Amino acid sequence: MTYKIVSKKEICPNQYEITLEAPFVVRNAQAGQFIIFRAFEDSERVPLTIADVDKDNGLLTLVFMAVGYSTKQLASLNVGDELSDIVGPLGKPTEIKKYGTVVCLAGGYGAAPCYLIAKAFKEAGNKVYMIMGARNKDLIFWQDKMKNACDELFITTDDGTLGEKGFVTQVLERIIGQEKVDYAIAVGPMPMMRAVANLTRDKGIYTEASMNPIMVDGTGMCGACRLTVGGEVKFACVDGPDFDAHKIDFDEVINRTRIYKEQERKRDENCNLLKKG
Repeated sequence: MTYKIVSKKEICPNQYEITLEAPFVVRNAQAGQFIIFRAFEDSERVPLTIADVDKDNGLLTLVFMAVGYSTKQLASLNVGDELSDIVGPLGKPTEIKKYGTVVCLAGGYGAAPCYLIAKAFKEAGNKVYMIMGARNKDLIFWQDKMKNACDELFITTDDGTLGEKGFVTQVLERIIGQEKVDYAIAVGPMPMMRAVANLTRDKGIYTEASMNPIMVDGTGMCGACRLTVGGEVKFACVDGPDFDAHKIDFDEVINRTRIYKEQERKRDENCNLLKKG
């Protein structure tokens, strides 16, 4: 099976959208699920949430930021090149049903998987708000797609260069003050998802977070993606990635991720030194 790249573009600085031929992957793919790819045969396995699918043509769209060694390998490929392999769809899909009023909160490139999620909730008959947040206007993408996937789109930037200055939580709080919100889902950086959970915790709003901790095999065997939810150990790859945000031990996940990222930084430095000879 080949996974040929049919389109590639840099949608934000160092952030890419690629579309691949992957008919067997997209056949059963649903909103909220992810894949694991290897750019080359000797590459490490890297998870990415599914951003969009075209089931009629067997096309899979992924959005990623080229920050580590493996995502930089992926960014080096161009139209016509093929990925070594893709496994998926993995994880449980987001549970789509008619809640009433749904708010999707997307931070950074978490906006990509939020597109399919918002679209599915809207098709299920919900009133859907989308709140996209980023550090600045250069990191906001897919605005037109998002407008089509929801009833109303809000944008926030830390520096106020686009949309409202501030964070996604201040828009969420304003919406909650104006009408009844029945469900919220947050996709993005851990601190952002924790802030959303803290805001909705005492307001009777069921809230989920799409967790993206350290992940290796994607089948629950390695245990790298473990997290604590409601006092129980869960695995993001097979039990999630969506969990009740009010039950997640975010501090534990954030601390483990910080340690991993430091080790990853050192590994990338060593790889670059070896390349230079």
